[in-house]
Amino acid sequence: MDLHRLTMLVAVAREGSVTAAAAALRYSQPSVSHHLALLEAEVGVPLLQRVGRGVRLTDAGTLLVGRAEEILGRVEAAESEVRALAGLQAGRARLAAFPSALATIVPEVVARLGAEHPGVGVELVEHEPPEALAALRQGTVDVALVFEHDYAPSDLHGLAVTAVTEDPMVLVTATTSDSPGGPAVLGDHAGSAWIAGCERCRTDLVARCEREGFTPQITFETDDYVAVQALVAAGVGVSLLPALALRAHRADGVAVTAVPGAHRRVLAVTYGDRPAPAAGALVRLVVSAARRQATER
Repeated sequence: MDLHRLTMLVAVAREGSVTAAAAALRYSQPSVSHHLALLEAEVGVPLLQRVGRGVRLTDAGTLLVGRAEEILGRVEAAESEVRALAGLQAGRARLAAFPSALATIVPEVVARLGAEHPGVGVELVEHEPPEALAALRQGTVDVALVFEHDYAPSDLHGLAVTAVTEDPMVLVTATTSDSPGGPAVLGDHAGSAWIAGCERCRTDLVARCEREGFTPQITFETDDYVAVQALVAAGVGVSLLPALALRAHRADGVAVTAVPGAHRRVLAVTYGDRPAPAAGALVRLVVSAARRQATER
């Protein structure tokens, strides 16, 4: 199949019409229509169906767009790898990472990569783990920095995984004069309102609390760790947060207590067993930065 025609089909799916896709790609509308007709003739089935002033994908079109995004992403990744063969003298590395890693580990990584390989550019995108892994499989990023919980593992099938660090989970409560010392016991907060985060974080929280003999009363849900701490400081609930989030931002009015045995695993994930040199350099620096920062806790 012609890659330019696949690019046009993906653009139509994204923009919702042939006219809008042509404008986005800077082609004439008749040219895009012609190439899409050739693509349909090539595959032997209709890919688009007209709806009002726009178009929508047929089932075959939806299937092909999904595959085309992955194909185009892998071609782009291959081009990046070829450029990187010059010994990291040029090229780029694309990293997807979750917010608390972007605020802690990643800045050091980018600075060190720039110092060691000034010809290599870095592109950063913020993604939660499921989106980061999807981008990796589609070839739109070279490295996915993700986390996974004991009770909510990630789908890492077919990917190369490097362990980066273990990020402790801590109990966050409002600061009080009678805050107990020592390790946290989740069961002591069975009657408290809880503030939970993403679906995976919530699954892990519920599983840990149920092991302590209670189901947490989750009354607030937000992925924003700054908002979580503000809610906790206001006394409206308690939460279980990763230490990286507290390192990125620590609010006044919250107490932090270690939870024995509770942590999430931070992983650097690449596509295939032999990542491109730039991606390999990113992974090496991510591991180094995370472990160095862990000694400063």
